[in-house]
Amino acid sequence: MYQNVSLHIDGAWAPAAAGRTLTVLNPATSEPLGTVAHAERADLDRALEAAERGFAVWKKVSAYERSKVMRKAAGLIRERTEAIARLMTMEQGKPVAEAKGELGVAADVIEWFAEEGRRAYGRVIPARAEGVYQLVIKEPVGVVAAFTPWNFPINQAVRKISAALAAGCAVILKGPEETPASCAELVRAYVDAGLPAGVVQLVYGIPAEISEYLIPHPTIKKISFTGSTAVGKQLSALAGLHMKRVTMELGGHAPAIVFDDADVDTASKILAANKFRNAGQVCVSPTRFLVQEKVYEEFVAKFTAIAAALKVGDGLDPTSTMGPLANPRRVSAMEGFVADAVQKGATVKTGGKRIGNKGNFFEPTVLTELNLSMRVMNEEPFGPLALMVPFKGFEDVVAEANRLPYGLASYAYTRSAKTANAIAAQVEAGMMSINHHGLALPEVPFGGIKDSGYGSEGGLEAMEAYLNTKFVTQAGL
Repeated sequence: MYQNVSLHIDGAWAPAAAGRTLTVLNPATSEPLGTVAHAERADLDRALEAAERGFAVWKKVSAYERSKVMRKAAGLIRERTEAIARLMTMEQGKPVAEAKGELGVAADVIEWFAEEGRRAYGRVIPARAEGVYQLVIKEPVGVVAAFTPWNFPINQAVRKISAALAAGCAVILKGPEETPASCAELVRAYVDAGLPAGVVQLVYGIPAEISEYLIPHPTIKKISFTGSTAVGKQLSALAGLHMKRVTMELGGHAPAIVFDDADVDTASKILAANKFRNAGQVCVSPTRFLVQEKVYEEFVAKFTAIAAALKVGDGLDPTSTMGPLANPRRVSAMEGFVADAVQKGATVKTGGKRIGNKGNFFEPTVLTELNLSMRVMNEEPFGPLALMVPFKGFEDVVAEANRLPYGLASYAYTRSAKTANAIAAQVEAGMMSINHHGLALPEVPFGGIKDSGYGSEGGLEAMEAYLNTKFVTQAGL
């Protein structure tokens, strides 16, 4: 059963002070599921005060003890997977199998950061004079404001919360209003695992109002944001005015490069699976399929066949292999992209239309005969649109891969070690996966460059963003 979602402030679940709520809709039916509490300034002030108190307590807890609480939270996530996965599917749309996969990754992320927090080492620097000690010490940065989106309501939040908690920070999490219940269950797992009151607050509301109040507030020392490039730039500018540290994981338009010596069967299967995962609403989703001329027709045919065979339906139906888009805005965006491309000469190989008039369903779509005047070739589609573009040679594909200001994920398929090394060196992106899909593991860096942001949400690099480095030098008297 879907229950109304409350705020979590100072260790307690409660409605907003003013009693305001927002309606949560089921993307498969367009019908209301329940409500989520709408925080206003009074709620944010309470959250800030509680976070200050929580940080004062949590920073004194040893990394060893923090790790035990976090590992217990990971265990609770695993125990509650079935129930949380259904909530996620009801409010976000993805098939239950994908929701369960997201929860499995979330538990792994918590455990990885729990252990990494125990290894946030400083160092001793050899001194130039006898009797002098030079120490580098790592300390938690303070209270963190974290802003997370609706496409992965748990896995976007769990990276931010877990890195912060492992470092000894407190967190105010602005969760996604469209998918609040699953995010709340993540926080509930931490609370039930024994996290002290005030260490994690969860609020919902109007994103611009919350960010404009929290980011400049002197209590907040670090900001982590996942979302669009346009909003990320605004928040980065606001944080810069107050010298706040930020991590930005923003938009992408990932090139997927298939060379003529690639295993086309493998490439088409892996890339199609990852294109249509979560209905294409993934920041690292492959979008521009740049295929060398010799294998272009073969790849397009095999990829299109996979796309056409997908069963689109309610994510609660175990036979569905792709669910609805998360909200009506995404359906309108897909229709706009396709109409613009077709009007400018594109061919729809499969899909291209919304499905029915109930819910936010859209067909898995493959477009060919594309040109650079089309919006979809320049704007992140963030939906189930696959763009097929042939290329002649290596320099041509590098130029197209690097043409856009994005630089998040990239993919390549080739049997040549020389080509693999060359394309990895030439493509401007924070991540590249060659001959498989190997991104977003807890232990590896996750982040982009250029307009796709900066900083990392994975690996040891993620921990560094939540730690201050202090140098202490001491001489004997």
